[in-house]
Amino acid sequence: MTDRAQDLAAFVTASPTPYHAVAEGVRRLRAAGFTEQVESAEFDPTPGGRYLIRDGTLLAWRQGAAPSPLRIFAAHTDSPTLKVKPRPDTGAGGWRQVGVEIYGGALWNSWLDRDLGLAGRLALYDGSLVPVLVDRPLLRVPQLAIHLDRQVNQGLELDAQRHMLPIWGLGAAREGDLVEFLAAEVGVDPGEVAAHDLVVFDLTPPARLGRDRELLACPRLDNLASVHAGLDALTGADADGTTPVFVGFDHEEIGSGSATGAAGPLLETLLTRLAGGFDVRDRIFAGSRCLSVDVTHAAHPNYLERHDPDHRSIPNGGPTLKVNANQRYATDAPGAAAWQRACRAAGVPTQVFVGKNTVPCGTTVGPITATRLGIRTVDVGIPVLSMHSARELCGVDDPAHLAAAGRAFLADPT
Repeated sequence: MTDRAQDLAAFVTASPTPYHAVAEGVRRLRAAGFTEQVESAEFDPTPGGRYLIRDGTLLAWRQGAAPSPLRIFAAHTDSPTLKVKPRPDTGAGGWRQVGVEIYGGALWNSWLDRDLGLAGRLALYDGSLVPVLVDRPLLRVPQLAIHLDRQVNQGLELDAQRHMLPIWGLGAAREGDLVEFLAAEVGVDPGEVAAHDLVVFDLTPPARLGRDRELLACPRLDNLASVHAGLDALTGADADGTTPVFVGFDHEEIGSGSATGAAGPLLETLLTRLAGGFDVRDRIFAGSRCLSVDVTHAAHPNYLERHDPDHRSIPNGGPTLKVNANQRYATDAPGAAAWQRACRAAGVPTQVFVGKNTVPCGTTVGPITATRLGIRTVDVGIPVLSMHSARELCGVDDPAHLAAAGRAFLADPT
């Protein structure tokens, strides 16, 4: 595996939730000399590397002595999963189960018959937050045997309320059972747990795949592959004449409409400060650019009819420029030229993705940030198969390609 792909695998493994992704990102930023800007404290205008965190969102930047055009690398920290309900203890037929909701557009069937861990955080009555990571087999969503559903291979139908409940033991359900278990795991008094944010995650580790081991099978590539590349790009960018910024938003998979999502105020507030204030920011914003980075669809060999025949992307062909006439992606010609220039400067191959006219297109944080900020934005991402599955697939060369192109984009003063 290439060094960057190996490091991506380590990053993903350390990041089963957005909170863990932020913590791992902070660890890497500190190692690179970045210091924290506390959100509630006075803004520090002195030159240097800074980072700011709020829950599952991370912002980081390098500021100079005076405002300069902003170069933004925007990604998101969340992935489709199963989120534990506030009152999780349930069960039937002699089985203990955990109540969950579907978070985002998950491929439900990909979560069946997998060994699952549990991660997130506990909120205590004193206001403190305690990280949770149970990284051993704890949960499983069992599939019905074919003997009890002979038509299953002609069409699997899953009900989110009835069929997606994980089992985690035998016996009658008891209120407070899961919280008591987790409190014991992290060493707190269960009576002090006021609330929780918890999700399940697949325990199968990342692995190389293929005849020449040129592929990486990995959970949460959407979109930790982009977060990983963005942190690499920021810490490695040789910026002179630009202000490079990284943001990893939470809640993209559910529409970004939250205090820590792309539709919220966090990024705008930071960029306004970096531009010198609201009254003078227009000039800086006008010369700024944003790279919206999210994975894109690799051409699926079993379903080629779902792809535009002239705009297919293949793993290890380089990160892909994403274009949509209806602005589901924010790319326009000047933005595309800036991306092509960055790839040429970095010596990185690139591809172009356009969805088939008869297949609805997804979207990213790109159109949201472009609309909110008025900053020219271009959408890109590495191609993956099985997007939104519990386990996705990319090429081992593309993480390094994306990081290199990201560094060039952040440092480009043109």
